[in-house]
Amino acid sequence: MTDLSNGYTTAGVATFLDMYRVQPGIPFERVLEEVSVILGCVRELSEQEQVDPVSITALHYLSAMAKALLNDLEVGRNSVH
Repeated sequence: MTDLSNGYTTAGVATFLDMYRVQPGIPFERVLEEVSVILGCVRELSEQEQVDPVSITALHYLSAMAKALLNDLEVGRNSVH
């Protein structure tokens, strides 16, 4: 496996749902691991035959979290260059 880190970490500026902020300094690999888990949950919930209101709320929160993590990692990556 290749080392993908390149020293990139989260910047700590992205927010989601106007209430939460990504913590600064989370390593690249950790972000990818967490986003993978979150998106796996999103996939499982969205593939249910009957998506109830609770699942829709969970999908909203989980997808917002994944997007914020990736956006914040991108800000951190761009600030290094």
